Amino acid sequence: MMALTERQEYFFRYLKEKMAAEGQAPSLRQAATDMGVSHTAVAQMVQQLEKKGVLERDGHYSRTIRLTGINDGGTKRERGRELPVIGRITAGLPMYAQQEWEATVVVDGACFRGENLFCLRIQGDSMRDAGILDGDLVICEPRQYAENGEIVAALLHGEEATVKRFFLHHDHIEMRPENQNYTSMCYQFGELLVQGKVVGVVRDSMDDGRAGKH
Repeated sequence: MMALTERQEYFFRYLKEKMAAEGQAPSLRQAATDMGVSHTAVAQMVQQLEKKGVLERDGHYSRTIRLTGINDGGTKRERGRELPVIGRITAGLPMYAQQEWEATVVVDGACFRGENLFCLRIQGDSMRDAGILDGDLVICEPRQYAENGEIVAALLHGEEATVKRFFLHHDHIEMRPENQNYTSMCYQFGELLVQGKVVGVVRDSMDDGRAGKH
């Protein structure tokens, strides 16, 4: 294990304390805010700690973070999972495989175990009564089908993402909002492609990156 610089050691202690107190690693946004630096600086420090053998990340689309430089007499190694927040959608690719990420967010790996999980940022309040608010991130499990009543992320006309409650009818698909101020939208079968089921919500309005099961 290589020696850490003073700044790297400070960041390592910060991660350790946050993971011990909250049971999960902080989001990149929270870490950047707490330390008064940019997201890029936080990402660079994560990479530096990984190179020096005190932090491990696994996987490609759904990464985990584990501190390996903890040797204080059996302290439990907490695991955080870093998920991509999908930005612009590229036609022809499933959402979890998009290359253009808006950001990443760290969630509790013990709660969210599925493969290729991804996040979408909610715009508007059409799902307010389901506890999904404007600016929230929804955590999605990749799936190309849905049961009636499930909240799903779907791709409309191959380019626009939406999150609504899914209902299959004999001649169309209904995407139903959870706010009485909005009406349901109906689509032909070829106009909509289910991309994932919503399994959690990240409420980061206070930059805390906390995630809850949905």
